[in-house]
Amino acid sequence: MSQNEDFLSFDEIFEELNYRQAQRTLRDIVANLDLSERERRGLEEPLAELQQMLDKLNRQVLQIAVFGMVGRGKSSVLNALMGGQVFETGPLHGVTTSRQAAEWQISREAMQTNGDRTILKASFQGKGEARIELIDTPGIDEVDGEGRAELAKRIAQQADLILFVVAGDMTKVEYEALSELRGASKPILLVFNKIDQYPPADRLAIYAKIRDDRVKELLTQEEIVMTAASPLIAKAVRQPDGSFEAELVVGKPQIEDLKLKILEVLDREGKSLIALNTMMFADMVQERVVQRKMFVRDRQANRIIWNCVITQAVAIAVNPVTVLDVITTAIIDVSMIVALSKLYGITMSNRGAIALMQKIAIGMGGISASEFLANFGLSSLKGLLGIAAPVTGGATLGGYVSVAIAQAGVAGFSTYALGLVTKEYLANGASWGADGPKAVVKRILETIDEDSILARIKDELRAKIDLRRLRKI
Repeated sequence: MSQNEDFLSFDEIFEELNYRQAQRTLRDIVANLDLSERERRGLEEPLAELQQMLDKLNRQVLQIAVFGMVGRGKSSVLNALMGGQVFETGPLHGVTTSRQAAEWQISREAMQTNGDRTILKASFQGKGEARIELIDTPGIDEVDGEGRAELAKRIAQQADLILFVVAGDMTKVEYEALSELRGASKPILLVFNKIDQYPPADRLAIYAKIRDDRVKELLTQEEIVMTAASPLIAKAVRQPDGSFEAELVVGKPQIEDLKLKILEVLDREGKSLIALNTMMFADMVQERVVQRKMFVRDRQANRIIWNCVITQAVAIAVNPVTVLDVITTAIIDVSMIVALSKLYGITMSNRGAIALMQKIAIGMGGISASEFLANFGLSSLKGLLGIAAPVTGGATLGGYVSVAIAQAGVAGFSTYALGLVTKEYLANGASWGADGPKAVVKRILETIDEDSILARIKDELRAKIDLRRLRKI
């Protein structure tokens, strides 16, 4: 090895740094998911895939997935690359029904060369071996297409390089499938297989049609390669009577051009390809995890808010003392904010909850003030009607009950609005975002149907308490 070959080039150093950064990032994502048992339900598969991607990075494995319609020789192409019968093949329609994978080891001695340059970077070889996993998939036109299409989509998202196998001029189904795979933003090689079944002139004509008409907008000429993974050749076989008859037997695979193309991709992309695709897939999975987390926490937050709304309404309705009404309202609202902060993983003391409540109240402006005055006025009126009940022989109890329910509705609505604003603030990472607290409060209040919420509070209040208790006060 020459002196210059002892040192990594700038591109190789940059590639290695990117790879290590991807490893650190994915480790941090896996280590800091912060999911409760309830939030993990339904995420078992993507979380397992996330761990698999981390393992893939740690083991430096590049995945090559093959796609195509049944009968195009997908499995045969992979077997030809492997140099043996590893993937299941056969005359039946659609032999491959699930994901199959095998490691393709390319030793330093077995590598193809291009002139005097080995087509595989030392930075990807490790200790003389390139870790490459070949993945076979069901035919894109198989029965139960929806399920297998989902399987193909997942594999394409994880794969670093895609081989799309055809065996002649492309069909509409093949073109549509190739277009969808192109959307995965992965390197693709279009493999025109079974060229041994066409005379040379026909073979070249089909190749030109695919290149110039079918995939002109999707692939370049350099991304198309011809193969005969399992060629059939005529061989003279002696018969029992001594005569010879021609029989078709499997010949040596014509796969070298495809091998060279794959190795060129490794030389061009190397570990950067693995790092980039892993990060793209991890970002997609993390987005699903965050959506699930926020969905579960949103439902739990809504339950907390509504439980506090009804607790507030019941406490206000049955309490005849104005001062206690004010104190009870504050205690329940602060408790709600603290409970919501714990749900969203944000530490908040009672003092912090009071400070947040004050900010939200300022954001509510006139609405908050009018609700406070209405609540205070109804509480005072309720107290007077309660005191007058013995003097009037209970004649004021009917008015007391009506005022108590009206006050409970106002107090409950105020708690409901406070809860929604607090939830958005906490879900946004304890931040108001670019709009500020007043804009957030205004937007949320505009979405609340006050009449329906008040009606719901009153209906549930009547179901929660025995109104006869109010008449005895």
